[in-house]
Amino acid sequence: MPKMKTKSSAKKRFKLTGSGKIKRKHAFKSHILTKKSKKRKLALTHSGLVHDNDVNSIKEQLRLK
Repeated sequence: MPKMKTKSSAKKRFKLTGSGKIKRKHAFKSHILTKKSKKRKLALTHSGLVHDNDVNSIKEQLRLK
C-alpha cells in the first residue's frame, strides 16, 4: 500500500494549536468589503477554532487519526 496523503486543501486551511485543537480562519474577508461594517471585518480578521462536530472530519483529512 502507498502512503496516505493529506488533503492539500485542509493542509493549507487548518493548523494545530499547542493543546491539540484545530485553528481556522474566517471566510468572507477577501472581497466586497465596502458593504461590511468595520466591526464585522475586524471580527473576521481574527482566527477561530473548528467546531466540535467537524473535528473528526478535519483530523481525518490531515491524517492525524
